Amino acid sequence: MSAPSSKPNRAFPHLTTSDKPTLDDVAKLIKDGKAKRIMLMVGAGVSTGAGIPDFRSPGTGLYDNLAKYNLPYPEAIFDVDYLQERPEAFYTLAQELYPGNFRPTLSHYFFRLLQEKGVLRGCWTQNIDTLEHLAGLKDELLVEAHGSFATATCLSCRKKFDKDDIKPRVLRGEVVRHDEGKCKGNKRALIKPDIVFFGEGLPDKFFERLSDFSSCDLLIVIGTSLQVGPFNSLMHRVPATCPRLLINMESVGEVESPRGLGFDFTGFTGKPGGIRDVRRLGDADEGIMELARLVGWDEDLRELKEKEWKRLDEQEGKAAPAPAKVDEEQVKEKAEEKRLEVIEQVEKTVEANEGKKEDEAGVDELTKAVAGVALDGDAAETKKDEEKKPAL
Repeated sequence: MSAPSSKPNRAFPHLTTSDKPTLDDVAKLIKDGKAKRIMLMVGAGVSTGAGIPDFRSPGTGLYDNLAKYNLPYPEAIFDVDYLQERPEAFYTLAQELYPGNFRPTLSHYFFRLLQEKGVLRGCWTQNIDTLEHLAGLKDELLVEAHGSFATATCLSCRKKFDKDDIKPRVLRGEVVRHDEGKCKGNKRALIKPDIVFFGEGLPDKFFERLSDFSSCDLLIVIGTSLQVGPFNSLMHRVPATCPRLLINMESVGEVESPRGLGFDFTGFTGKPGGIRDVRRLGDADEGIMELARLVGWDEDLRELKEKEWKRLDEQEGKAAPAPAKVDEEQVKEKAEEKRLEVIEQVEKTVEANEGKKEDEAGVDELTKAVAGVALDGDAAETKKDEEKKPAL
């Protein structure tokens, strides 16, 4: 009779219950065709490589930078009531969020590669930077949990607008108001992109597609703090035998008690089926490239990114670069330079504000300082039950 430790791991059949799975084992599932319905949970960490600061990184996150200003609280820039009172900050930020200011990263193109290989079941993103769209993910595979810029709505009459209807005004830095019909002259008739603010419900698609997780055979959680519900609860919707991979700068979402929910990377809960969770700590793009290399897709990934960046160059009317391998270190350096430029701009504005009255150092100065900073759906916090449309 075999000892209990020699039983097959339920999530990684090539391992036993006494084995601790690694990134190599996740790659083997993909390479061997055992992962055919991969689900992605995506946060701001996948976009930092594009030069977009995330929300919560100490000292560099968007919230830390906004806290240096005379807002009543940093999150006010994403509060509907505050938007109607002092809309300039958000619309200046929106000016930078429209497609074209940033480009997809290796991580985004890995998602596209999963789609092209026919193994992507769905990509659920907290981000509103539209980089998943720009990378070429199909609408039917993408759930933007905290909304997007694809449409916009008048806050007064609720009329819907396409993104192209308001894009020219947003790109000019205007506060976009609905100036037709009964809304004409109404300063509170703002046309707001359909991204989720505090106090708003999540998109219908979020709830309509929850059942997709029940058929998932590999869950990849990447670049998210898992602090925002109900998004953070999605990881518990996959089958008990589904392997789960976390790629993140730090370990998050870990189980706190033997009967609790969360990642169990060490066997702490003593589940009889063995360990099903794997973590790869560090930069998202580096983790994705390592996974791609282990699967044997690293050249495919580099070529896809090179081809798509060349296409974007041509769309923007720029000279297309000569065919060459992407220098990943150069890409990271440029992204870091862009992030530091944003921080420097914030600090300069803080210095310029010294000595001013609080009511004079508010949104107008803020809008100049945060130009170039994008955000992710962490602004869309909600504490309601995930089966209902929660107020954030």
